Amino acid sequence: MSGAHETRREVKAVPAVHQHERHEPSAGTPLSQLAARFRPSQAPWLWSVVGAVLVWLVTAGVFGFGIAGNVVQTALVFAIFMVFVGLGQMLVITAGPGNVDLSIPSAIALSGVVGVQVMKSQDSMIAAGIGVALAVGVLIGLANYLLIRLLRIPPIIATLSSSFIVQSVAITQSRGMPPPPPALQAFSHDRFVGLPDIAWLVLAVSIVLALLLYRTVFGRSLSALGQNARAAWLAGVKVERVRCLTYVLCATFAALTGLLLAAVSGGAALDMGVEYMLISVAVVVIGGTLVTGGRASVAGVWGASMFLFLTNAMLNALGAGAGVRSVVYGLLIIAVVALAGGRPAR
Repeated sequence: MSGAHETRREVKAVPAVHQHERHEPSAGTPLSQLAARFRPSQAPWLWSVVGAVLVWLVTAGVFGFGIAGNVVQTALVFAIFMVFVGLGQMLVITAGPGNVDLSIPSAIALSGVVGVQVMKSQDSMIAAGIGVALAVGVLIGLANYLLIRLLRIPPIIATLSSSFIVQSVAITQSRGMPPPPPALQAFSHDRFVGLPDIAWLVLAVSIVLALLLYRTVFGRSLSALGQNARAAWLAGVKVERVRCLTYVLCATFAALTGLLLAAVSGGAALDMGVEYMLISVAVVVIGGTLVTGGRASVAGVWGASMFLFLTNAMLNALGAGAGVRSVVYGLLIIAVVALAGGRPAR
């Protein structure tokens, strides 16, 4: 009985905190309210965006604005893939401590290989290839969730183990790989209003995902799950359904990334997703999403992706060796993460 009374007291205490948080921003002038929204604590994504702008300004100062503009155009093609996989990883990490998907590289490889195989270089088969690739992504996401749920395997072990199986399947399907259909390749290189079509596609997906996170029951449920899974369950949130959906969406985003990478590079390859395992986690953390769960940042994923790509491009242009690039790369990531939310230890 004492436990039940304590639970009820905790539940009654929650609305008071939320009410305080809801009325606090109303104080002050509209200008002060706007400034409050862009404080580091309220807008953790801001540091990644500021970092990207600063790196671009340094590039422009060293090489000129013409070259810096070309770097941005390149980033809007290749950094977009970092955004796509980052959005999927963001959903998984937001679901709470320990949640991470390390099967993204193998999901990219298998979906790209199978999708291109189904298309058979024919424009009329593009829809079928996209459908099969998405189905592969859904199956991988479901398999990851079932390993975690039914076998009680930690997510990092479950997704890493499934990645080996998925990669093996991709190897068996990669023989006699045809090139992507001409229409798909044209889409991957065409531009609309000066921006690549791929960038517009990922921007549209990002807007839909942001609305899903901040304006729907699913978004509120995911946030509650990440903050406290037991409290979310007591509040009526279908915890396992939400967690399952995050892994499925993550694998689905990886599947679309595989198709787009195959279209840009002129063919699918088994190693085309290798570099996105750690990058997908880096852009999420640098972008302001809490590693402990409960808070996602779509804008932060965009800012962090551009920041990392522009940093790497600038270091390459300066002729920095692999060791120097790794050191600078790591120091910049640590600096941005510390500014975004780091706290000194007592």
